[in-house]
Amino acid sequence: MTEHSVMTFTNELGTKLSTRSRHVCTFLGAGISKACGLPDVATLEQDVVGGLEGDEQEALQAQLEDRNLEQTLSRLRRISSLVSGDERVDGLTGTDAAQLDNNICRLIVGRLAVDQANLAPALQFVSWAGRTSYSRPVEIFTVNYDLLLETSLERLGIPYFDGFVGYLTGRFRTDLVEAKPTDEEAWLPRFVARLWKLHGSVNWRWDSEHSSTVSRLGTTVSEGEPAAIYPSDAKYEESRRVPFVVLQDRFRRALQEPETLLLVCGYSWSDAHLNEMIFEAARRHPRSEIISFCYSTIPEELANEAVATPNLQVVAQKEAIIGAIRGAWQEPTEAPPETVWMNTTRGAPSGTPANARSGRLNPGRCGPSPTMYS
Repeated sequence: MTEHSVMTFTNELGTKLSTRSRHVCTFLGAGISKACGLPDVATLEQDVVGGLEGDEQEALQAQLEDRNLEQTLSRLRRISSLVSGDERVDGLTGTDAAQLDNNICRLIVGRLAVDQANLAPALQFVSWAGRTSYSRPVEIFTVNYDLLLETSLERLGIPYFDGFVGYLTGRFRTDLVEAKPTDEEAWLPRFVARLWKLHGSVNWRWDSEHSSTVSRLGTTVSEGEPAAIYPSDAKYEESRRVPFVVLQDRFRRALQEPETLLLVCGYSWSDAHLNEMIFEAARRHPRSEIISFCYSTIPEELANEAVATPNLQVVAQKEAIIGAIRGAWQEPTEAPPETVWMNTTRGAPSGTPANARSGRLNPGRCGPSPTMYS
């Protein structure tokens, strides 16, 4: 059976990250939040259900039978906008759906409070992002709603742009998001990190005066109003596409740039639309590279794509798919550095070759942040 070398992989990754001419992007999922002590998607869903009572709890459980939490929010918003009076869909009036939407968002905002988190992993990651000197700015894409990255960037004094201009009530600027290096008036300096939140945030809200407009607040949304988390899947009005579709377009265009290096961490590969964007970029641009760090097992869809696409690499605790070849990690003859290998029985870095042989690769420690897990 083919085996891969941990040290060869980490050394090659270090070389790739040191190439200043590359376009480097990161794509972060809920596993990153979990590493900081916040809930992942599954736990968040359970917490939201547990935080509701009576008819609302039953209504949410019914919605979640064949949908995830984001899809449920989209459906509730569609019901509230289309159903009037005493008419009911899924047992809910339009008013019921709007109230349930508000309560779900309230619970999400409360559960993702940054003061409950351990910022150390996020601080290590943004510290790397802030001190890089690539010819192009680092682009950080995330599907997380929490404010871990914003809090960490501001704590370290690292300038960043998230698509909005203004602090108290930031307005989305499509022209700045879509700017290219040749656009002298709209292109921001490369030392400004780009933070793109593809699925919204706990400090985004639907504007009360223009319900189809999203603004970014200086704090989390107030109780009683829904956060702009994931857009409705109803047909988009032109304004409704802002900012969600604009940011997804930014992600697609970033992947199409030549020789892009995309590091994926904490992502469950459960969003078919985003998956296809990443897979298509790997197929169409063989000189670009995509490296996905998986905390446990490799998702089947990702594995099938990786064994057919050499520039799509997957790294898990006990195995990897590198160069379209799937194999286990070799047992090291010497103890690897503590930042690379973990002892599976104690959860601490191995200190001897014997411990290393009983351990597993710590994939989060091969990338920019030493403690982020996927």
